[in-house]
Amino acid sequence: MNATVAIKKPEVTLYTDGACKGNPGPGGWGVWMIAGGHQKEMFGGSPSTTNNQMEMTAVIEALAALKRSCKIQLYTDSEYVLKGMTEWLPGWVRRGWKTAAGAPVKNQELWLRLAGLAALHEIKWHWVKGHAGHEGNERADELANRGVELALKGGK
Repeated sequence: MNATVAIKKPEVTLYTDGACKGNPGPGGWGVWMIAGGHQKEMFGGSPSTTNNQMEMTAVIEALAALKRSCKIQLYTDSEYVLKGMTEWLPGWVRRGWKTAAGAPVKNQELWLRLAGLAALHEIKWHWVKGHAGHEGNERADELANRGVELALKGGK
């Protein structure tokens, strides 16, 4: 008898955000992760980056921290990340990493890493308005700003 057992994926909620003081300039990323009764906060930074790179890095770091395939509710205030992953990516790949206008896609290495990690999970993408009192986004923003402070002090 050949029985197939369906393994239920862990459910995880991720709130991600990026911050940059100057664009480019010192930046930070933050993640608030909730799974079951557990929570985890993560943040980091870079001395020279862009806001979009930090928004992407927050999602990359969140997904990379997961030990197995999960069912994810992911909240971001970055339309760049959201639209990149849900709308633009197939066209970029089809056009050899060129935009619709024929220009090279910015942040291609980050997009490749993000797409690879996202493919390991079942993700429902949600956009939230930044700085509008959304608890998860506010917490991720606070963590991203801690990442900026860390970058300003020379840490990662």
